[in-house]
Amino acid sequence: MSPAASHKKAQPNASDALFIYYLEGVIHPATPMPHPDFLGNWVEETSTFLFFGSPADDMVQGFCRSMSHLTFIDRYEMTYEQWQGGDAEPFTAGGLTITPFRKGTPPEGRPGPGDIFLDAGVVFGNGAHPTTSSCLSLLARLGPELAGQTVQDLGTGTGLLALGAARLGAEKVLAVDLNHLAVRTTLANARINGLTRQIVAVQGRAEEMVHAPADLVVSNIHYDIMKHLVVSEGFLIKKEAILSGLMTTEARTIEQVLKSKGFLIADHLSPDGIWHTFHVKRG
Repeated sequence: MSPAASHKKAQPNASDALFIYYLEGVIHPATPMPHPDFLGNWVEETSTFLFFGSPADDMVQGFCRSMSHLTFIDRYEMTYEQWQGGDAEPFTAGGLTITPFRKGTPPEGRPGPGDIFLDAGVVFGNGAHPTTSSCLSLLARLGPELAGQTVQDLGTGTGLLALGAARLGAEKVLAVDLNHLAVRTTLANARINGLTRQIVAVQGRAEEMVHAPADLVVSNIHYDIMKHLVVSEGFLIKKEAILSGLMTTEARTIEQVLKSKGFLIADHLSPDGIWHTFHVKRG
């Protein structure tokens, strides 16, 4: 979800503020940011969103003056909770307990066999969205079947579904996201949870990376990408997938496409009647 869709100004508390700068033009993620409260660089196709914990107007204006390809579009202020869409509270999905935290301070102790510690950082999604919890529930229903399997998590975001698959027994998980910041966040969460041997996070396009071998594809992603993913050559050779991120009309379209390509709907979750998640198998 693009930060441009967020509230423009929401009167954040000084101790919990996010300052987001929307620029047309790309600033490479490795570009040094000489600001003590720099949080991350979110790059879209042709745009950049810079996140800070305090105002960075002068620095951002300096970038725009020194780099002719950059154009300042807008500036947003909000709390971290407003950015994520609510407080980051622990929740349970499919037998897994997800404990969100932030600012690099994980809960005390090590996560247990059914625990996931999640630091979303400024990557959108702290795990409580119904599409995410539905994907986790379907992963848990597979249970012992995941043992020793290879899983792809396409559009990994914070890495939560990759973490869930690994925690439930997958031998190797390829976590893919087009955004460099999402990949970095996934790698950090894999380290926190002791799952770096199982999870490999890479930058790339879902519809291209799906060609890699895998027993199961998991993808909670925008419909605009999903509609291309499910007809790609790499996806059509897969035997099983969990697909989400679809609203009702989009879900109907994707379901019809999947059935026309020889997939069977093994399970279909829509706890709120709005967002839909499918578990599909090759017929």
